[in-house]
Formats: sequence, C-alpha cells, structure tokens
Amino acid sequence: MADTSVKKVDSAHSPKGEMGQKYLASGTTVSMRLWEDEQPGEAKPEAQREYETVGYVIAGRAELHIEGQTLLLEPGNSWIVPKGASHSYKILEAFTAVEATSPPAQIHGRDE
Repeated sequence: MADTSVKKVDSAHSPKGEMGQKYLASGTTVSMRLWEDEQPGEAKPEAQREYETVGYVIAGRAELHIEGQTLLLEPGNSWIVPKGASHSYKILEAFTAVEATSPPAQIHGRDE
C-alpha cells in the first residue's frame, strides 16, 4: 500500500531550531529548513553532521568553507555538504536560503 501521509506546513507556524533555522516539511527520509534573513558576522563554528545537506540561496551572500575549499554562495546558487564533511559558513550579506537534509536533521539530535 502506498504511503498516504500528506503534510502541508505553514512556515509562519514552524518551530525554530537553536541555530536560528526554521523547520519546514519533514518526511521519513528528507526534511526542509529555512534560514531567513541571517545577519553578517563571524564565521559559524566548524561542524560535521550525520546528514547530507543540499541548499539553494534565495537572497544575500555567504561563504561556505568546506574541506579546505571556500565557495561563494549567491542568489540562484545551490550547494551540497556531504554527510560527515567538515564545514562552516560565514554570512556576508543578510542571507536567506532553503536546505534539504537527508536523513532529517532535527531527528535524533542530529542538528545539535
């Protein structure tokens, strides 16, 4: 039998994570989150996560520092952070982006 779970998420009512991310729709193997109007500042602490991330820049600019490389992220760019890759972000201009994570980042403390 097909999976009949259908969800619609209104981001105005979405929960926020400790890093400022807004959690959007989440399935059993993938979830979405929104980084909205993140302000420029010092680079975020380096991290390695137990999920894969793909993202898309809606507005602003940021640097993604990943495994010895620096990628400039601008509107219309998309990126990937492989599971376990050492990375950090530095916001250069007020930044809005959407990301998908697999497995879902917010489950089982993966986002901590």
